[in-house]
Amino acid sequence: MTTVPPVLVIDDDLDSRTLLEMALSAAGFPVASARNGAEALVIARRDHPSVILLDLMMPVMDGYAFRAAQLREPELALIPVICVSGRHDAEAAAEQLNTVACISKPFALDKIVESVGSVIGRRPQSPGIV
Repeated sequence: MTTVPPVLVIDDDLDSRTLLEMALSAAGFPVASARNGAEALVIARRDHPSVILLDLMMPVMDGYAFRAAQLREPELALIPVICVSGRHDAEAAAEQLNTVACISKPFALDKIVESVGSVIGRRPQSPGIV
């Protein structure tokens, strides 16, 4: 039996992190989460996630520092990243960080699930996530 790598949710906001975890789990995706980039690096090295949902503004290690560290590690560098941010310049930041997509906060859960499924290359199991 093969284990499917999780989606790694990185967000310091507990409510956002919980919503993302619940929506992705309900859609059939395994999920791991972290409160900041430093925690996320430990989890990414251990779990080699299929995709990363990355908030930009966090304490300890923000999304920019996480992405820089991720790109320096060959075994992590190719993991696709979706930026999920409330910054007014999130699109520009996502482009600068070379992410595969950018979703602005507040986000629609179905958009998150659809984006993750698209990046991973499969459809979510539960179609009605809103």
